[in-house]
Formats: sequence, structure tokens, C-alpha cells
Amino acid sequence: MGFALGPRASAAGHRLLDFDTIGSTNAAALAEADAGERGPVWCVSADQTGGRGRRGRPWEARPGNLAASMLVTVDGSAPVAATLGFVAGLALADALETVAGRPLASARAGSGLRLKWPNDVLFDGAKLAGILLEARALPRETAVVTGMGVNVVSAPEGTPYPATHLQAFAPGVTAERLFAALSDAWADTHAEWQAGGGFAALRERWLARAAGLGSAIAVTIGERT
Repeated sequence: MGFALGPRASAAGHRLLDFDTIGSTNAAALAEADAGERGPVWCVSADQTGGRGRRGRPWEARPGNLAASMLVTVDGSAPVAATLGFVAGLALADALETVAGRPLASARAGSGLRLKWPNDVLFDGAKLAGILLEARALPRETAVVTGMGVNVVSAPEGTPYPATHLQAFAPGVTAERLFAALSDAWADTHAEWQAGGGFAALRERWLARAAGLGSAIAVTIGERT
């Protein structure tokens, strides 16, 4: 079964580039931007061989997991464009609850579905998905690629922090089914972001899902923590 947009994404005029295998969906979307594409367009695959995370770290994506990158063009400044990461986190959370068929939030600290700033989606404290934003400066606007990698059928082992996968708590859900829900959730949340002028429209929703509020944190910069 191939990937397909959800009905609300299709109605919003989004388009889809579906790859059987790809090095990086973010790289593919950036190449589209360099060729003149302005979006909104998705680059999607269930077999990404050269994915990357923040600071150039590799992102392991075994066959059956989801790699999806959305290319849009924004008129705002770079700080405004960067808040598309919050759109991605909320859209992923909504899509995951849709395919799981039940709420995944929990009142218990550290449990359930949580969004960890700036780029992680957690389930019961383990990493389920990652988000990576990359951009191209254009003469009067900015092309922004929002990449989302979701562990659907498997999670990497030997990572510095625990990782999990979607089928561990939602058996049988595929990358294709998750993407259809994600494309609709992105269409809804991005429209809210546009109408509200960025993060301000999403702030309360994001804080309700935020991980670690009120907790001690550690920040690592180079070899210093």
C-alpha cells in the first residue's frame, strides 16, 4: 500500500511525493525548494537510509518507519518560521492519538504522550519521534522544510536515551495510516498557526502536552553539562 494524503490535506491543496526508498526526505524537499517548488508539498517514505537529526546526528529509520517532510514557504522572519516545529509536534500528537484510537495524554508526570522542546515526541519518557527544521532563504520569503521521523515498527537500540515505537502501544498501525492522519493534522494545525500569527495561537495546546514542566533539566553544550 502506498502513501496518500488525508481528505483535509487534499482539500487544502497539499501535494505528495511518495518515495519507495530515499536517502533523506528533508534533502529531497530542500532540492524541490532549490528547483523552485514553494509548497505545500510532502516528501514521504517508509524506508529512509540517510536521515539526520539535529546538529548533523544520524537518524536511524528502518524499513516500515515513517519519514515525512513538509515544504512550505513563509513570509515571516526566521524566528517565526522556527515555530513551525510546534506545529509539527502538535500535528504528530494529534495524528498518533487518531491512529491509536484513544487519548494518549496522562496526568502522571513523565507518562503518556509528551512533547519535549525542541524536537522530540515522547511516550512514557521514551523517544517516539523526532523533528528537524531546515530552511532556504529566498529573496522575499523563506522556504522551510519540517522533517518528522517516527518509529512505527521498530526503535533504535543502544541510544543515549530510551526509544520506543508506535506498534508497541498501537499494534498493527502502519506508516501509511499514520501519514494520512498526520497530513490532515498538519493541515488543521498549520491553518491555526497561520491565522493566529505563529506560536501564540498554539501556546496553550503545546504547554498542555509539554514534557518536563517544573522539572530539573540538564543542558549539554559540547563537553559541558
